[in-house]
Amino acid sequence: MASSPIAPWEKKAFAASVFGLGLTGVAQMPIFSRYYIADIPGFAWLGDFVFTHMLHYALAAVFLYFAFRFAATYVLAGRRDHPLTASGAVRVAVYAALIVTGAVRMVKNLSWVYMGEWPVLVVDWTHLFLAMVLLGAVLWARGGDRRRYTALSRR
Repeated sequence: MASSPIAPWEKKAFAASVFGLGLTGVAQMPIFSRYYIADIPGFAWLGDFVFTHMLHYALAAVFLYFAFRFAATYVLAGRRDHPLTASGAVRVAVYAALIVTGAVRMVKNLSWVYMGEWPVLVVDWTHLFLAMVLLGAVLWARGGDRRRYTALSRR
């Protein structure tokens, strides 16, 4: 079996950024304050919209760094030798769609950009839907070879 050119700590940092993005993304909705989760000692920061918004952007930068680094490594390290698994292809597609919808959401937050009511609604709900699809894809990939993004070839 060929070994992965990506270090284990990088995979863990990527997973931590994805978890953090999910947590801070949910915090953008007033769920943590509404259901008194932010009242639990140590969780008050989850009810602070401005803090979680800025943290979401910072985690997005970390996520984008690793996503593009992994994509470049995959392309440069010989994608023919390690084709994507079905689970890997689904997750890559969902990550790509999340990146696009997240970028549109970020642009719509700029003060000089105006988007109509319906486009904003569609982008917001699509971003949330894709996050739920990613959660489902990750849970589906929990076992066996589906956990891997690529099928490591034997020589």
